[in-house]
Amino acid sequence: LISYPSQCSPTHISTPIKGYNISSHLHKEPYLHKLAHLDEDLYNEFYTLWIALLIINASMFVVGILLNSLALYVFCFRTKPKTTSVIYTINLAVTDLLVGFSLPTRVIMYYSGGECLTCSFVHIFSYFVNMYCSILFLTCICVDRYLAIVQVEASRKWRNPNYAKGICIFIWLFAIVVTYSILTTAIKYASCCLSKLFALTVFEFFLPLIIIVVFTIRIMCALANPNLMQQSRERRKRAVQLLITVLVIFMICFTPFHVRQVLVYAYPNLPHHISLIVYHITVTLSSLNSCLDPIVYCFVTNNFQSTMRNIFRKPDPERTSGDILSMQKSSKGSATMTVVSNTPSLLLANTEI
Repeated sequence: LISYPSQCSPTHISTPIKGYNISSHLHKEPYLHKLAHLDEDLYNEFYTLWIALLIINASMFVVGILLNSLALYVFCFRTKPKTTSVIYTINLAVTDLLVGFSLPTRVIMYYSGGECLTCSFVHIFSYFVNMYCSILFLTCICVDRYLAIVQVEASRKWRNPNYAKGICIFIWLFAIVVTYSILTTAIKYASCCLSKLFALTVFEFFLPLIIIVVFTIRIMCALANPNLMQQSRERRKRAVQLLITVLVIFMICFTPFHVRQVLVYAYPNLPHHISLIVYHITVTLSSLNSCLDPIVYCFVTNNFQSTMRNIFRKPDPERTSGDILSMQKSSKGSATMTVVSNTPSLLLANTEI
């Protein structure tokens, strides 16, 4: 059974101004309490949209957990060496898993009628940590590509796995501390945390977006110069594909939510029903990155796609030990070529873009 607060009771659904009554009631509540009731508001006022978003979120949960778990397996156990790009990608996959693991707390929060503030805290905390860690790790991947392609000699010191690990630890601590401080404020106060959310929006979204756009343009200009470096056509193509993919993920997943954040800060008296719909749609879009980020993985290393194919490929009956022994008897040189050709599928070497 769903536990409805008195203002959200089903008997009030037919009231024309019900949404505004809820808004006025929640105006004096702490900000976290308001967020805890948003799912219930959508259920009462826009049931069809609530069902659609529920199906979408459930699908993202399954797809995100599956793809990112496989990606972690490939990058952690089937990819060597652990370069800077791989280290950033592993951390990106971990943040994407947080989206899936936070979904059960959102379901519990809804069925508690918004009264389970612990569930609300865990869900919102996981959501924001995931979003801003994803943004920062995607930015790191873009900067790493810039250093690898444009500043090859000067970047050898900075493109070090130990430096990359230190940067990842800093990003995790930064996102956790900032998100925790804002949520603890949201538990106590109704609106004072809006200014902090606005500052966070500017610092953790628009600044990385500017960095990604500028570096993407510079890399594309560098790749267009044939005298800059002697790289293969395929490597250049994959580098551009990676950068464009990162930029598209930013624009689709993160831009709508942060534009909404700016509008809410600039126009706090937006109609409740519009604000409610926009909030849920933009939150769903920002969670979509957990399913789109695996596209980035395909361009981080040359062997990611081949590794995934090897995992799901059925064993080749022609490459049995008996066949190899028979080949050794008939032709030693032929057998040597067969063994060497099988080596990459057993121990994969990582080749960056």
